[in-house]
Amino acid sequence: MDKRLQDRLRRLINTTQKRILKGGKKGIEKESLRITLEGKLAHTPHPRALGSALTHPYLTTDYSESLLEFITPPYAEIQETLAFLSLTHQLVYHHLERELLWATSMPCAVKDDSSVPIARYGRSNVGTMKHVYRRGLGYRYGRMMQTIAGVHFNYSLPEAFWPIFKEQENNPQPLQEFINEHYFCLLRNFQRLGWLVSYLFGASPAVCKSFLKARPGGLSAFDPGTYFLPYATSLRMSDIGYKNKHQTNLDISYNSLSEYVAGLTQAIETPYPPYEKIGAGGHYQLNTNRLQIENEYYSFMRPKQVTQSGEKPTLALKRRGVQYVEMRALDVSAYDPLGVNEPQLRFLEALLILCLLKESPPMNTEQRRAAEHNQRIAACCGRDPHLELQTNGQTRLLRDWAREICDEMMGVCELLDQGDPHQPYAKALASQQEKVLREEKTPSAQILTEMKQRQESFNDFAMRLSKEHAQYFKQLPLGEDQLQYFAGLAQQSWQQQRAVEAADNIPFKEYLARYFAQR
Repeated sequence: MDKRLQDRLRRLINTTQKRILKGGKKGIEKESLRITLEGKLAHTPHPRALGSALTHPYLTTDYSESLLEFITPPYAEIQETLAFLSLTHQLVYHHLERELLWATSMPCAVKDDSSVPIARYGRSNVGTMKHVYRRGLGYRYGRMMQTIAGVHFNYSLPEAFWPIFKEQENNPQPLQEFINEHYFCLLRNFQRLGWLVSYLFGASPAVCKSFLKARPGGLSAFDPGTYFLPYATSLRMSDIGYKNKHQTNLDISYNSLSEYVAGLTQAIETPYPPYEKIGAGGHYQLNTNRLQIENEYYSFMRPKQVTQSGEKPTLALKRRGVQYVEMRALDVSAYDPLGVNEPQLRFLEALLILCLLKESPPMNTEQRRAAEHNQRIAACCGRDPHLELQTNGQTRLLRDWAREICDEMMGVCELLDQGDPHQPYAKALASQQEKVLREEKTPSAQILTEMKQRQESFNDFAMRLSKEHAQYFKQLPLGEDQLQYFAGLAQQSWQQQRAVEAADNIPFKEYLARYFAQR
């Protein structure tokens, strides 16, 4: 076991302040496609009763007008996070007319790119920027790729943890610099170990043939309407999923906050000939550079700081440091109405803390490439019992490495469970350890087995679960006070959008120039 990890766990267990890791903030961002009762992509606008997609704090759209995004506040207790997520789903179903939320990450049957409606955010400069950015993504990577849904897990360590940890490390840095440095240790270790998330929680081993006009190499036909890979865990995280070939040569360093910001800034400011052919001018895309803005970089984990109005995310990080991390590697869990569940989030919290506490040396380009390779191969072949991953110039069996990671997590779960007789973190870990030992227990294996037993296509499988989830939410009670609360939020969001539009006093082209000129 990692000696630094052992030393840190021992000090944290022996500290006079008990439950030192309790109370870290957990938030969820979950995407869901709206579909018709016939299982096709909905072409209706974002429901007006849900409020303005531009300004509503909890209900918005992602790439498409049809792709809802549910956002929870960050809570100290996972149950509170999930309760709020459930409430927003109940509200959406209260207002949906003859539509459902698609139960999986990989989309329903989509005719072609032109059939995917791009999200709209009104006529303000900021709303126009959000729309043009999405238009640029469509030109660069295709609209259909943008209909893939996921779950993002936002996490921050408890504020009280940092001064104690800093003292235990005998570190003389200013506190925020110390926090930044150790969040980047977490980020690098997640690059090294994040493949485990695809193995344990990947829930997209199959895809509708409509998503891929021609069969990519390696994929097999499951039935007349479905492609699959026999050992796949997450096609969403594989090369056919939410990736793009134009970013393969981007080498963004996570060795420090300054290197990360410099790498992203360079990509946003570097012209790229294939994108210059598309055109710019604020109509086709925001610019013709490697990245339009920071969010275009498809990383599995991001350092985050809440931005002020009109502020670039990289500047927010530079000015105020890392506030939390956003883990973006989760598929929508097809068997859970919410797309995510409590034991899963407890495991992920413990895994992120492990990534923070383990030794985390800087990574060079070759090591980053190896980490990306491990992520891709675990997504497409993770359940192959003979699969080997790369580490430190050598190879090792995925299963052996996964067992080692879970063993290392036991001490973290012990700390998180302090004072709780139910030991929820240890139980969450035990349930995942069983999946490491028995690949047929993974969600990806269960999905393929169920499709085979029921003789269902991917579309039929996902449609059945979508209907079941809809019934689940419609049967949950929604109080009048809750309806009034969200009606007030919706009304307030429309007022805020009108205020933003009224305050604009410069043309969009100038607004865009000022945005990119921020230093």
